[in-house]
Amino acid sequence: MVKTFIQSASNARVKEIRKLRDRKNAKSSPLFYMEGSRIVGEAIACGDVIETLVVAPELIRNDFARGLIADAQRANIEIWELSAPAFESVSIKDHPQGIAALGRKRTYEFSDLNADGGIFLALNAVADPGNLGTIIRTADAVDCRGIILIGDSANPYDPNAVRASMGAIFSGKIVKSSYDEFLIWRNRYDIKLIGTSDSAEKDYLEIEIPNPVIIMMGSEREGLTERQLTDCDDVARIPMLRSSDSLNLAVATGVMIYQAYNMQRGYRLRK
Repeated sequence: MVKTFIQSASNARVKEIRKLRDRKNAKSSPLFYMEGSRIVGEAIACGDVIETLVVAPELIRNDFARGLIADAQRANIEIWELSAPAFESVSIKDHPQGIAALGRKRTYEFSDLNADGGIFLALNAVADPGNLGTIIRTADAVDCRGIILIGDSANPYDPNAVRASMGAIFSGKIVKSSYDEFLIWRNRYDIKLIGTSDSAEKDYLEIEIPNPVIIMMGSEREGLTERQLTDCDDVARIPMLRSSDSLNLAVATGVMIYQAYNMQRGYRLRK
């Protein structure tokens, strides 16, 4: 285990960490930044995510975070020990807990997905990292077998996405794809594709959801494209009873994938 002490906020390694807060750099880098004892603890528990632990002992206020440093030492993870000012210069929190980490992104291809069964989630051009992280967390809760990010999507390793995922980012299989590539994979395995639209004729409770299935959700502003809706085997509508004309994307996705999960395990609502 190598421990490096860094005093200055202008140190080259500190500058590299700060670059990961810029969305353009964060998207292209093989590394990502995470901060806070809970998310760092989840990453350490996964065993092969963290490349470097970043700590400021002056700022650490709880035994759990101190225990994570000991865990990292036992796992032979490199540790950068920063002064409080240096850590505060990279922190994304108003009151830093003094513990962060640099992780290595995991990349997956369609060949890594087992299409024999389960729920798959396709997301078209999700814009908000917080939404994406929340969706990843909910998908993990229903044992989603893969998430396909279609087109120009938010970075799943954006610090806000990582934080919102509550550690689910470390176990889920996420594939980045063009829409045409996604269709080739879907057609190869003949998986039923279900989309959503506020103008769909069928209520989401009326849709038959087989096993396996792909639930496809559109972007926050535009939803699914006309071509994507045409390619769906079924399109579902989530009822909106009062003045709101749409749900938050993460909420709508949760409704749909839990309905898929319930139908695949044999539950049906009685009208």
